[in-house]
Amino acid sequence: MYRYKITIAYDGTNFAGFQKQPKQRTVEETLERAVNKIAKKPAKLIKVYGSGRTDAGVHALGQVVHFDIPFSLSDNAMIHALNSILPLDIEVLEAQQVTSEFHARYGTQGKRYRYRLALGEFVDPFKRNYTAHWKFPLDLQAIQTALPDLIGEHDFSSFCAAGGHTKTNIREIYEATAVYDEAQNEIVFEFYGSGFLYNMVRIMVAVLIEIGSGKRPEHDIIRLLKVKNRDQARVTAPASGLYLKKVYYPKNFGK
Repeated sequence: MYRYKITIAYDGTNFAGFQKQPKQRTVEETLERAVNKIAKKPAKLIKVYGSGRTDAGVHALGQVVHFDIPFSLSDNAMIHALNSILPLDIEVLEAQQVTSEFHARYGTQGKRYRYRLALGEFVDPFKRNYTAHWKFPLDLQAIQTALPDLIGEHDFSSFCAAGGHTKTNIREIYEATAVYDEAQNEIVFEFYGSGFLYNMVRIMVAVLIEIGSGKRPEHDIIRLLKVKNRDQARVTAPASGLYLKKVYYPKNFGK
């Protein structure tokens, strides 16, 4: 068997998330169907393994997946074969044959997420599936003052929704930024960390919006990290603004 690592982008609007679910259109099921088609219906179903799950409505700029097929193709041939079958809301950006040591999920070293928050009084119909929307005043400086409180290794229990399956809620955030994109009239958040809990980025963004709105003190994140209580964080930002931007692996891992 030959193992391939592929990097994909997808528009999550019409998917019920990444993970396969009965009678639902998912990224995993759509990819598996394409891989098994190019493998010419092998005797045993070929499974695909993603770096992690994304929820319904969440997008990806650089999701990573691996799978094993019974024959070898050049990297370029794999890209063309899959893209000729996949629907238009998924695109294979890169393909690489790797060793059996590579695992898209268990080998990750870190992930980077982007979150787009559109401002303005009314919802732009062309952005409604690709950004969240906030029509009230926001103090970007207050948000930027709060961001360093997320940096470092912490127990993020207050920022984890029910339904996650992890052994520990401890994660490390390496970078957290928020910048104003004047051309798009958006605040763009980015978070780079060792890993993220279920809905963690969306909850962090919701807390930061409340800080920027004056509904929370600028350093309320410090309190939330200490109390380890999801109810204290309250809101979850919409899925439409979230993008899995990049997945990181140790250098030369599985090559």
